Amino acid sequence: MKSLLFVICLYITLLMPSCAPAEEQPSLLVSLVVDGRQLTFEYRAPVTVAEFLRDAEVETGDKDRIDPPLYTQITDGMRVTVVRVREQTECERQDIPFRQRPVFNEGLRPGEELLAQAGQNGIEEICYSVRIEDGVAQGRSEISRVIVQAPQDELIYVAPTGELDPVPIVGTLAYISNGNAWLMRSSSSAKMPITTDGGLDQRVFSLSGDGRQLLFTRSSNRNSRPSFLNQLWYIQDTTVPTTPIQLVPEDVLYAEWVPGQPNSISYSTGEAQPTPPGWRAFNDLWVMRIDPNTGDPLSIRTVLQPSTGGLYGWWGTVYKWSPDGTALAWVQADGLGLVDLETGALNPLVNYPLFNTRADWSWRATVSWSPDASLILTTVHGKPIGNEPPEFSPVFNVAVADVNGAFSAEIVPNAGIWASPSYSPQITQGGNGFPAGYIAYLQARDIANSINPQAEYDLVVADRDGSNARVVFPDAGQPGLTAPQRVAWSPDARQIAFIYQGNLWVVDVVSRVAHQLTLDGAASHPVWSS
Repeated sequence: MKSLLFVICLYITLLMPSCAPAEEQPSLLVSLVVDGRQLTFEYRAPVTVAEFLRDAEVETGDKDRIDPPLYTQITDGMRVTVVRVREQTECERQDIPFRQRPVFNEGLRPGEELLAQAGQNGIEEICYSVRIEDGVAQGRSEISRVIVQAPQDELIYVAPTGELDPVPIVGTLAYISNGNAWLMRSSSSAKMPITTDGGLDQRVFSLSGDGRQLLFTRSSNRNSRPSFLNQLWYIQDTTVPTTPIQLVPEDVLYAEWVPGQPNSISYSTGEAQPTPPGWRAFNDLWVMRIDPNTGDPLSIRTVLQPSTGGLYGWWGTVYKWSPDGTALAWVQADGLGLVDLETGALNPLVNYPLFNTRADWSWRATVSWSPDASLILTTVHGKPIGNEPPEFSPVFNVAVADVNGAFSAEIVPNAGIWASPSYSPQITQGGNGFPAGYIAYLQARDIANSINPQAEYDLVVADRDGSNARVVFPDAGQPGLTAPQRVAWSPDARQIAFIYQGNLWVVDVVSRVAHQLTLDGAASHPVWSS
C-alpha cells in the first residue's frame, strides 16, 4: 500500500511542471498614423506590416505611400504611417498674345499705314497632373498644352519701299495679292486693286476675253454649314469702280468664262471634308448664263452629272474651254480628252500612267489650247526610267495632241511635273500657211526631284513644235522659279507674266529683258486678256 502511494506521488510530481502556467511573451506596441489619426496597437507576436494593416482594417490604394514597406515585420515601438496619395488633373487657360505684322500694299502712299485686320489674342489650355498627399498638393507637372483658339495677327498695310520702273502693259493684266484682285492697264505704274476686303481663296480667278469681267471665289466665315467651301463672285466691269456681286453657285472648285458666249460661266462643285485635302469633288459641270447687271441666273444647264471622277476622283476633274468656246477639254489623274457637250461623254485623247504622289494630293496636268483650237498642249506622265513601278516614275514630258485624235507626240522630254506648257497667242501666218507662235513651259533643273516643293525651274520659250528652245528667265546663276504656277502670255505674244520670289514679273520673249512689276511679295495667279 505504501509503495502504491509512493508511485502515485512520484507520478504527480513528474507531471507538475507541464501543468504549471506558461511564461507570457513580451508585448509589441505599434503606432499607426492614418487619415489624420494616430492609434496604438498591442501585439503578442510579430507579423508583417501588411498583416498588421489588415488586422487594423485599413484599406490602402495603389498610389498610397506606406512606411515601412508592407513586407517589413513589426517591432516594438514601430510607427506605421499610411500617406493617402491621389492624382488629379487641373487645367487652366491663358492668353496667347497676337503679333503685329506689316503687309506691303502698293495701293498706299509712302509712309501711309492702314489697319487691314484687327489683332486678337488666342487661347491656350494647359493641363497639369497634381499629386496630393493627405489632402495637401505636393507639386504638379505639365501633361498637355492645347491651342483652343489660335491668335489672329494684327495686319497693318504699309507702302513698300523702293521704286520700280514703269513697264508698258498691253491689254489687261490681273493678279491676286494679299487676298485681293489687282489689275494693270497701259502701264505697270497704274496698278490698282479691284477688291479691297480680301478673302479670295485662289481656286477661281478668271478674266473674260475682253478683260472687263472677272470671276473669283471667296471664302467666308459667316457660313457655318459643315460642307461649305466658298462662294462665287463676279465683277461686272473692271474699268470702273464696281462693287462685287455674289453669284448663286457655292462650293466651287472650278469656274471660268465660256468664250464666245457672253455672260456665260461654266463651273464644277464639291464639298468640304474634315480630312485632307479638305474637300471632295463632285466632278459635275454646269453652264450658267447671268444677267450682267445683277448677276442673277438667266439659265442653268447641266453638262455633266456628279460622278466619282475616275481614279483619285476626290481631287476633281479639271476643265478648259477652247478659245472659240466650241470644245471643252477635261483632265483626270490618268489622262485627258474632250467632253461631248451633247451627251456628256468623256472621250479620251491621251492616257498615261497614274502618278502616285504618296501624299494626300493628286496631280492634274494643265491644258493649253492652240489659238485655232486644233491642238492641245499638256504634260504627260512618262514611263519608268529604271525598275520603279510606273506609278512612281519621275518622268514628265510636254506633249501635244490633235483634237481629232489623229496623233499625239511628246515634244519636250523630262520637263518636270509642273512644266505647265502654254501656247502663245497667234502672231502672224508663216510663209508656209501655218499659224506662227511660241510655246512656253517651265523646265525643272533637277528632273528626279521636280515634285519637291523647293524644286527650281527655268522659264523656257520654244517654237510650237518644241524646237529652238531657249531659257528666257532667270539669268544663269540666279535662283529658279518655284512651282506650281502658270505663266500668262500678253495678247501680242511679246511678253510672259509669271511669279518670281513672290512678286509679279514680265519678260520679253525676244530680248529676254525682264521687269519686276510688284514689291509686296504676295502676288499670285496672273491672267492676261486683251
